[in-house]
Amino acid sequence: MSRVCEISGKKVMSGNNVSHSLRRTKRKFYPNLITKRFYIPEEDKWIKLKISTSTLRNINKKGISAVLAEAKAQGVTK
Repeated sequence: MSRVCEISGKKVMSGNNVSHSLRRTKRKFYPNLITKRFYIPEEDKWIKLKISTSTLRNINKKGISAVLAEAKAQGVTK
């Protein structure tokens, strides 16, 4: 499974580890992803999404239906 948020599209970023002597080695920054089930009352069904925790905060604030509609409008989800 890929490490990509299904709604916001956040994915792995690359960067450098910088030691005390300023020697640089490559590293990865992973998004904080969780797998969560949501109930959609309009469709009367449950869906399972892999989302970032910042997206979960947006869902708690706006509601799952509004967030899914925004994601479809932006073309991130199907």
